[in-house]
Amino acid sequence: MPDTQINPTAAALLGLLHEGPMTGGQLMAAAERRLGPYWSMTRSQVYRELPVLAEMGFVRLGKPGPRSSQPYALTASGKRAFSRWLAEAPGRDAIRNPVALRVAFGQQSSGTQLKSLYVGANEYHSEALAMAREQAKEAKKAGDQYGAAALEFAVAYHKAALSWLKAAPAS
Repeated sequence: MPDTQINPTAAALLGLLHEGPMTGGQLMAAAERRLGPYWSMTRSQVYRELPVLAEMGFVRLGKPGPRSSQPYALTASGKRAFSRWLAEAPGRDAIRNPVALRVAFGQQSSGTQLKSLYVGANEYHSEALAMAREQAKEAKKAGDQYGAAALEFAVAYHKAALSWLKAAPAS
């Protein structure tokens, strides 16, 4: 299968645009709502990818709206590129956990720093776990088995992170 020449962020945008035309801000909100529990995108990534996708002919610009917002619509070429991307091997996970990185250098941290790090991480993962569980429940109720399955990954991830935090060395 030929390489689509789109990166995962661009592919995520094309996937979201299957729902209909959206501005960059609407795409950010949709990405946070639908993908946020397991895939992060920054505003700068979204706004960097949209002109590239337009240049490639995968999206087209709509009429400017309020405050010069520019809606983007998926083209037939964009749908084909997205389908090709779906058929490609996904590649390796890119794990970048800022808490684990700090724990790796725990010998250079004070006990107070580590405790603060763990408290903050526990709060984050507990809240994220609750949100992912709720979103998975809603997806199941709506009949979105694929969305629910992706959200179950987020549930398992946050459970694993909380379990790891309990065993992490304190000083």
